[in-house]
Amino acid sequence: MKHRLDVTTPSDREIAMTRVFDAPRDLVFDCWTIPALLKRWMTGPDGWSFAVCDVDLRVGGKYRFVWRHEDGRDMGMTGTYREIMRPERIVSVEMFDVDWTEGEARSTLVLTEVDGRTISVNTVLYSSREARDGAIAIGMAKGVEAGYDRLDDVLAKQATAG
Repeated sequence: MKHRLDVTTPSDREIAMTRVFDAPRDLVFDCWTIPALLKRWMTGPDGWSFAVCDVDLRVGGKYRFVWRHEDGRDMGMTGTYREIMRPERIVSVEMFDVDWTEGEARSTLVLTEVDGRTISVNTVLYSSREARDGAIAIGMAKGVEAGYDRLDDVLAKQATAG
């Protein structure tokens, strides 16, 4: 069953994206933190691929993501993990190479398991209302939803593989 992405704006600087996944949260957490799994679903919109996916999963550790468009353009982002509570919570700060968000954004991912399903809430706090509104305007939610649909497939395959 495909679940809907619910996007809200809990404050004038935040976007919260909530989605249910038909998988246990340990597996969802792995898909957010293991590069081989991340590369299978966080590829971005059509025409993009996940060219660089480096993860140092520890408090103070860094991650580096670079997406590459089929026309050769790159979009890169670097982040630092601030809090990791496996399998329920990841807090990080991130900044795109081309700083369209006017500084770091803080991402808080909370995973809650209920009856074998995982409720994922990813809240992004931007530096300003304008930065948040810019993320909404460029269609960030559409890209997230496409990624989450791919994540459904990865979770199903991982569950079948055991």
